[in-house]
Amino acid sequence: VLIIGGGAAGITAAISARRAGAAVLLCEKMPRLGKKIRASGNGRCNLLNDTLDVLFYNAQAREFVKPIFARFGKKEILHFFKDLGLRVYSDKGRIFPATNQAVSVMEVLEMELARLDVPIRYDSEITNLEADRQGFKLSVKSGGCLNARKIIFSTGGKSYPVSGSDGTAYALLTRFGHHLIEPVPSTVPLVVKDPWCLALSGQRIRATVRQVVDGKTGSPMEGELLFTDYGLSGTAILDSSEEISIALNRQPVKTASILVDLLPFMHADELHKELSARLRKKFPSEKLLIGLLPHKFAGSLAEVLKTRDPGAITVAIKHKEFFVNGTRGWDEAEFTAGGIDTREVDPLNLESKLQRGLY
Repeated sequence: VLIIGGGAAGITAAISARRAGAAVLLCEKMPRLGKKIRASGNGRCNLLNDTLDVLFYNAQAREFVKPIFARFGKKEILHFFKDLGLRVYSDKGRIFPATNQAVSVMEVLEMELARLDVPIRYDSEITNLEADRQGFKLSVKSGGCLNARKIIFSTGGKSYPVSGSDGTAYALLTRFGHHLIEPVPSTVPLVVKDPWCLALSGQRIRATVRQVVDGKTGSPMEGELLFTDYGLSGTAILDSSEEISIALNRQPVKTASILVDLLPFMHADELHKELSARLRKKFPSEKLLIGLLPHKFAGSLAEVLKTRDPGAITVAIKHKEFFVNGTRGWDEAEFTAGGIDTREVDPLNLESKLQRGLY
């Protein structure tokens, strides 16, 4: 079994195949394994979430992932790492190594690869792949050829290309007839050309956001909203970015925007009442939002604050719209939306339906 890609999936596949008695070769195009693992979770490595559910996947993928989770779900993942000697803990719905260091995850994985005597070829980018009577023949960019009876592709998507996953492997799979759903950046900051972003650059608040594509409003996402000199970021934006990225990259979209509630912890009626009380107390316009929003927001909301109209101010705070010009692209995307069409893959073992021995 030849495994292409030495990230989390490739390493896990190599360990599992070797434990099952297969002869294994792990090929990685970079000088070392697991570059994304080492960087994930801001160096802490978010292994998985407390809740692993098919409902978190888009509707078209739910039936595909059901049998996968049934065989290798949260319980199996935790057992896998516990067996390697890694202890974990849960923090706000996310599971991290007890050491809070991603390097700990890599160390236990690499120790198991060494214990199983799994051969690893570094700096080995596969540039061509052909099926033959014995299985497959592969060409390596640095020179030479490899042969294998079975191939496991674990090359990742296109996000964070400096880690090695730049999408070049898609071309190898499409040669076997696989269809590619156009990959687009997902969980990615958004480019917004709005004076607010520059004025509030570096400011973080808790907010609720909704994506709006051609007038259709999506589900609300609550989390951190970060203003930057290029636009918007933070967990609320990252969690809302996929539909906008798909729309901007795949579809002829007229408009895409983000609708922001800057004070999600206050109902509109409550905010209106609070502002009215402050106006009756003769609060200066520039001081109307004290205790509600960071002081910088008074500058961005200056025009509406000068009206001293509680209704208009409430609307400006609860329904601020930012028009989206684009995304920050693959270099800053955490995930890839799209890729090989899962309808051409057997969900029971992830084997290609178009080429036997290809996984």
